[in-house]
Amino acid sequence: MPHHVPLIATICVGFLLAAIFGYFATRLRLSPIVGYLVAGFAVGPYTPGFVADSSLASQLAELGVILLMFGVGLHFTPRDLMRVWNVAVPGAVVQIAVASAFGLALALWWGWSVAGGLVFGLSLSVASTVVLLRALEDRRELETENGRVAVGWLIVEDLAMVLVLVLLPLLGSIAKGEATDLSDLAASIATTLGAVALFVAIMLVVGRRAIPWLLAQVARTNSRELFTLAVLAIALGIAYGSAVLFGVSFALGAFFAGLVLAESDLSHRAAEGSLPLRDAFAVLFFVSVGMLFDPSILMRRPLDVLAVLAVILFIKSMAAVVIVRLLGRGAGMAGLVAASLAQIGEFSFILIGLGVEEGFVPEDARGLVVAGALLSIALNPFMFLLSDRLLGRGEDTGEPDVEASIGPHRPHGDGPVILVGLGRVGGVVAGQLKQAKLPVVGVDQDRIKIEAWRKAGGKGVTASGPLDELLQDAGIDGARVLVVTVPDELQAGAVVAAARARRKDLFIVARGHSEEGVEHLRASGADLVVYAEREVANRMVENILAG
Repeated sequence: MPHHVPLIATICVGFLLAAIFGYFATRLRLSPIVGYLVAGFAVGPYTPGFVADSSLASQLAELGVILLMFGVGLHFTPRDLMRVWNVAVPGAVVQIAVASAFGLALALWWGWSVAGGLVFGLSLSVASTVVLLRALEDRRELETENGRVAVGWLIVEDLAMVLVLVLLPLLGSIAKGEATDLSDLAASIATTLGAVALFVAIMLVVGRRAIPWLLAQVARTNSRELFTLAVLAIALGIAYGSAVLFGVSFALGAFFAGLVLAESDLSHRAAEGSLPLRDAFAVLFFVSVGMLFDPSILMRRPLDVLAVLAVILFIKSMAAVVIVRLLGRGAGMAGLVAASLAQIGEFSFILIGLGVEEGFVPEDARGLVVAGALLSIALNPFMFLLSDRLLGRGEDTGEPDVEASIGPHRPHGDGPVILVGLGRVGGVVAGQLKQAKLPVVGVDQDRIKIEAWRKAGGKGVTASGPLDELLQDAGIDGARVLVVTVPDELQAGAVVAAARARRKDLFIVARGHSEEGVEHLRASGADLVVYAEREVANRMVENILAG
């Protein structure tokens, strides 16, 4: 049997060392990401012994990025994306400009060209997809408003980098003194923007109908293996197709694949099916970063590495805080976004690599960027702790208890129960209330769900238009209880607030997904917020004690 199998060797040794060093990192109360980075350094070209194939590792890491962004898309809807766009677009654009300006200043101080400084600055401005998403998931803030703003910010950065990569060869021509036709430049920009716009339109118009339908057909086979395979085929196929046909990054293509599937009843099942592979390949991303690190840069240019790290950790963070606050958002959002973006990753390597190839920057620039990436990724968890302390976030770390969330109101009257959200949880609630012979008015954005509910004998209202009119159509003035089960805590909070403004005496029950979400729903006016994780734990303990 041949033993020259670089792909198998890279995967096996990478996973083995990542598991070992990740374990020791957690024992030292560090993030396991630090262990994964050390594992990559151990199998990289700058340490003795086994050397993994760096090109294979980077491609395997790209799979992790694709699956991560697909999973994030499954937690979004197009409406969610538009809701955070007014913060994400100006925030990302200004933050990229600020970080690029500081990177340019450093490059000019070191004697590099203006073109090289721009490339270097841009490489310091864009955050890593994997690091940001892992941080939000670890803190259970991916589905909060703050988390959605951070992800939206990342999407804007991704779109900006797609445009930069198109313009980079033209910048090289200008830097070399070659004539550049402005009409060709304008045509290149227009072509890129047009391709991205066409891809987005196809996904939102065609893909929004075709992809959920295709997955539903596969689900009818009742084969878990085939369903998981179909999910992976959709995620990877659209990511690859978007890159080849439209010039969009793999990550952005995968995100929109998840986005169009998010409103389907199968979205949760799709997320569960892709989770194991997503986590595994995300680990290989950090291993691949560790492999790029040349420790000699710390000896040769220690002050320069510190300057790069300062731009990544502090300049970008301060810029994000100022921007978010100027846009009228709270300190909690400012702190989360600032800490999330205080690192760099995959796009940074692509940009600086092209810069070196085009002759914009010296080879040391790659070493400075990689060192900045590795150190900023390792320090990113501490940036969250720092933002929590400075901006007053995370002071209440205890789990919210359901009983403590009960407000002053109680169910009363003989009117209907208004149930907003007929998904997995809402469907169970509706069924049990129907068995108890209580009148229920279902409200959902999905017209198909409402029609099915009406066919089953219930009253239903399709969610569209202003919230106040929607609640009036559902019969809020005579309702005995309002139950809000939609998974989007921001959307749920808006429904609760509108209902409370109309009915001061109404008993309102809502569903929370995170500690911040529970507080948000309570502040919006909910009397009872059911936190799923706490309820599961309580039920387990009750059964243990009863036995």
